Amino acid sequence: MDHFTLFMSATIDVFEANKKMAERAIEQISDAGLRTALHEHTNSIAVIMKHVAGNLISRWTDFLTTDGEKLDRNRDDEFVDTFATREELLAYWERGWATLLDSLKCLTPTDLEKTVYIRGDAHTVPLAIQRSLGHTCYHVGQIIQVARIQAGDDWNTLTIPRGQSEQFNKERWGEGTPGK
Repeated sequence: MDHFTLFMSATIDVFEANKKMAERAIEQISDAGLRTALHEHTNSIAVIMKHVAGNLISRWTDFLTTDGEKLDRNRDDEFVDTFATREELLAYWERGWATLLDSLKCLTPTDLEKTVYIRGDAHTVPLAIQRSLGHTCYHVGQIIQVARIQAGDDWNTLTIPRGQSEQFNKERWGEGTPGK
């Protein structure tokens, strides 16, 4: 496989894995929980999701030809919970992710050599991709942390549960686990 295909495949895989983890976390939270901030100076899961979607829509709409900070984006409004239902929130979330993934899947090897702009600052395409990945993963981590705290003892872990790494390794590799 060529470097471009490897890079893009890995990038899409990491974005999709983070989306899935966030969604598995929010499935464990009530509608009211989505809207509950842990502290007055923090954001609820719904607000974080709205911000992530708004950012993805802005950055990835016409990615190669327009500044990533679109003139019609109201970033400050992204931090106000305005969706009436979980379904409306999820539809906006899906729109953001679809914009991202559709744009990534349309990139060509020569596109990686191009320059794009975010808030007027020049970025190579690989840097813009990594910037978006870092930003999105940061907020996915927030979503998961807030969901974990809200779920309490009812939480279903998204990765290997505490104290079960050795068991996981044995199931994965048998008795000859790495490092032993």
